Amino acid sequence: MSRKENRGPSAGPGNRRALIAAAREVFATEGFAAPLSAVARRAEVGQGSLYRHFPDRTALAVAVFDENILELEEFVDRPDSTLDDLLDLVIEQALVSTAFIDMITVHPHDPRVAHLEDRVRDVADRMVAREREAGRISTVVDAADVLLAVSMLADVLARRQPGDRREVARRARAIFHAAFAPR
Repeated sequence: MSRKENRGPSAGPGNRRALIAAAREVFATEGFAAPLSAVARRAEVGQGSLYRHFPDRTALAVAVFDENILELEEFVDRPDSTLDDLLDLVIEQALVSTAFIDMITVHPHDPRVAHLEDRVRDVADRMVAREREAGRISTVVDAADVLLAVSMLADVLARRQPGDRREVARRARAIFHAAFAPR
């Protein structure tokens, strides 16, 4: 077996991206208890590189959620985005990130985790303001309601068998759509 050439520090950003992508795949199929060595192998980097970027599972999970939230932030910046579309995006993210959900909820006071909720709250605040202005959401619905819906959705998806998750997500989305509709 030939060794990969060590490109030194210039490989860092690419290795980090590869590790995050690999973590999504490995944990989606093997669960959050999957060995970190499997993540390094899938990313085609050494374990030393893995631990330089992510000293533990929490750091790796936070990096995955940081990417997810960045995608939500970019989505809500689009003027044509709606709450229904945002919930669809959250569902798609949750379906492939269920292994990380328990880890994040178990460590809510970890400083590496705490900022995630603030960022999601900002996304919800901006989306609710836009939906309210457009008349597409009930005046009694606020960002805390959207955050609760997202939290409930993530929790229920994480606890379902993989084959049942899409149908459960569809039903939950329909419930949220009806609950948030203008009255």
